[in-house]
Amino acid sequence: MQDKNFDTLVGKFANNIYGTPKGEIRAAVMWRDLQEMLATTGNRRLRILDAGGGFGYFSMKLARLGHEVVLCDISRNMLQEAQRLLDEEPEPLNVSLIHSPIQDLSANTLGQFDMILCHAVVEWLADAKTTMTNLLTLLAPNGLFSLMFYNVEAMRFHALISGNFDYVNNGLKARKKSRLSPNHPLAIAEVESWFAEWQLETLGISGVRVIHDYMNRRLPVDFSVKQLVEMELSYSRQQPYLSLARYVHLMGRKPNN
Repeated sequence: MQDKNFDTLVGKFANNIYGTPKGEIRAAVMWRDLQEMLATTGNRRLRILDAGGGFGYFSMKLARLGHEVVLCDISRNMLQEAQRLLDEEPEPLNVSLIHSPIQDLSANTLGQFDMILCHAVVEWLADAKTTMTNLLTLLAPNGLFSLMFYNVEAMRFHALISGNFDYVNNGLKARKKSRLSPNHPLAIAEVESWFAEWQLETLGISGVRVIHDYMNRRLPVDFSVKQLVEMELSYSRQQPYLSLARYVHLMGRKPNN
């Protein structure tokens, strides 16, 4: 099994993530969560690693707040897009780019970080748990960990309500796989067990796209994307909606020892 590299999909990847209503939802939920995590530090200046951060959407937002950010990605084309966006910034941002698999990152060469982001990466990894265990060696004591992953139960439920029963019975393995369909979706309980094993204090959990992916295609004539985003924010931490979110954001803190 190999990890996914998005070198050939930069344009489609960027448009699918942030160029659509579902992208607005992702940005709104994640940015709310990240701001709350930052507030626990007294909003001091942090050294942040964006592991597998693509073209650096959150890297740049965090750098605009004055934080020092290291953006790493396996895709050279993603990092070229990140550099293009950095060059367009009106003021220089403290963002360093590293072309590397996150498995190759080392505290010996990079030091440790006050905060690590790893968003929509683990579902593409052949061995997610081992990779994340190694990544956490770069997190300083009392450091913050932001992990967003693709929820296997959302994949299953969406298939069920679409009548794709053969796909469900086949273990969610399609005959013809979409290039943007994750290889290894994860269960919430599994990732929570990792947090417990790593002795991370869980700071919070949110669902990303708890409504959007299940909406009727016949929308009201007065349908508002702005209102949809507001409703997503409102229900993102409520059950049973959270457990069926397309992505789940789990937030943790490393012990101070």
